[in-house]
Amino acid sequence: MALSAPVCNFGWQAVDFALADTRGTRHTLASLRGPSGLLLMFICNHCPYVKAVIDRICRDAREVQQLGFGVAAVMSNDAREYPEDSFANMQRLANEMGFPFPYLHDETQDVARAYGAVCTPDFFAFNADLQLQYRGRLDASGRLPAAPGCRRELVEAMRLIATTGSGPREQHASIGCSIKWRTGSEPA
Repeated sequence: MALSAPVCNFGWQAVDFALADTRGTRHTLASLRGPSGLLLMFICNHCPYVKAVIDRICRDAREVQQLGFGVAAVMSNDAREYPEDSFANMQRLANEMGFPFPYLHDETQDVARAYGAVCTPDFFAFNADLQLQYRGRLDASGRLPAAPGCRRELVEAMRLIATTGSGPREQHASIGCSIKWRTGSEPA
């Protein structure tokens, strides 16, 4: 079932966390942020929406890093029910795709809950003060290949945040598969 992420809550302050990546390195907000801010993406291995855009996510992450942003992806799904999202498969995907960012394992699902993540992919772009400025889609393609001339909405937003500290007022919600919550741990 496809879900849409909520509209950006401008100025919402990023919540600190400590998560290990697929190489065993622990990361926090302080270790991830760049001088321009942070792009935090909730993704997973099995979602067809993520699979359709993962190459573009990697491409855009590299560009966003050049703008001075830290970039990280978080996987919060229940891997017991969705084994393709297991830690071993996270490691495999990160290696195969050559992720240019840490791929963090949110085994407790606490980070997804704290951020209000609802789908994969779900993009959270924070300025240098770690205030939310963009919660929109990568681009208009959804699960389809990007059409020629397709606006790169996430990259455009990140450029604006890098130069002004503020995100675009017009944003289109990301759409994707729901976060796969463990039974009994769904957010209220």
